[in-house]
Amino acid sequence: MEYLKIDEAAAAWGISTRRLQTLCAAGKIGGATRFGRAWMIPKDAKKPVDGRTKAGRAGGFGILDVDMPMPRKTPFLYMTNLYYAPGCAEEAVAALADNPEAQRLLAAEIACARGEIDKVYESANYFLNKHSGFYAVLAAGTLLAQCAIWRGDLNMWRKAKIHISEAEAKDDREREIATLCICAVDSMLYDVKDFPDWFKIGCFELLHKDSLPAAKVYYAKYIYATGHGLAAKAFELEGMSGLSLMGLLPATIEPMISQAMADNTVITEMYLRLTCAVAYHYSKNPAQAIRHIDRALALALPDKLYGLLAEYCRIIGSLLELRIKAVDETAWNEVHRLSKTYVENWAQLGSKITGRQIIENLSWQYREVARLAAFKLPDAEIAARMNMSVSGVKQAIRILKQKSGLERDDFAAIL
Repeated sequence: MEYLKIDEAAAAWGISTRRLQTLCAAGKIGGATRFGRAWMIPKDAKKPVDGRTKAGRAGGFGILDVDMPMPRKTPFLYMTNLYYAPGCAEEAVAALADNPEAQRLLAAEIACARGEIDKVYESANYFLNKHSGFYAVLAAGTLLAQCAIWRGDLNMWRKAKIHISEAEAKDDREREIATLCICAVDSMLYDVKDFPDWFKIGCFELLHKDSLPAAKVYYAKYIYATGHGLAAKAFELEGMSGLSLMGLLPATIEPMISQAMADNTVITEMYLRLTCAVAYHYSKNPAQAIRHIDRALALALPDKLYGLLAEYCRIIGSLLELRIKAVDETAWNEVHRLSKTYVENWAQLGSKITGRQIIENLSWQYREVARLAAFKLPDAEIAARMNMSVSGVKQAIRILKQKSGLERDDFAAIL
């Protein structure tokens, strides 16, 4: 295929280079491809109708038809290449000026990644009350579920899942995308028992390609949650233990990370790197965990995506916070504040949904000891992993028993 440089296409169409860059970033030029920081336009691409003009408003933009009310066929806009570089949040949102609904949705998703939950809640309700298009309703339900976690609100959580389930899908592809959203919501609390078989094996053939970045994120989370359940003896898989599955998880995620980099899907890359860091952390490979954490921080900190980082502080413990503090103490203070809120309310909601006691006021050290004990590691190995004495581990386990009222073999119920 022959391509034009962006200034050549702009001159041929009689529009500004800046305007054409905005249209490319919004996905409104068919076949436009980003190479590094430059856009290349197919020589045979058609000039879109300008939606800002009277004629354009009457005839539509040419790219966004009734079957595609969003610039991407996915309820996870921020995981696509609309968010294409670290620190591009405001530019990416501004690029959607011709599609106010998509613009508001992308802004809400970025606000969620920043931990600005009041803004997220307001936008989610806006889309649901407005009876927006299919993808916007799915996105709003998923955002509402995020709000429920941050607030520990069971009723809000149930409403979120109802909204997703009741979204009007036109075909099997849309029904599968709605199922992806339910899986995304449930994976947030490690509730993976009801996932469909096609998701469990990672068969996403029916999904539109725009939804694949999000599918990869939640598939990685599903495998981690499965490994966590196996290690904690919550269920069994023949020939597999939880820690052995944790050791295999990076081999699944690393190629996904490379693809996310190639696709300029930056938010997807962040999620995958942090999930991979968790797997390396529990596979006793701190160097690789730190490599992914540091790269994720380089992607997240320019746009202050502190809420996304706070989510992972709950499962990576002090390692993530120490790496943040080393590069930006102001960011660390904010992430630490948000993580306390997230952990407390995640535990409250999880306890209500699963019927298990989840203790929220544990220090990172006690939480880590409880997790490793739940994984059936002996005291000596826990001590080695935690840089503690064996007597210190025994004391921590005694305190955990007193706080939870549970025996060591049941510690998975408090995580």
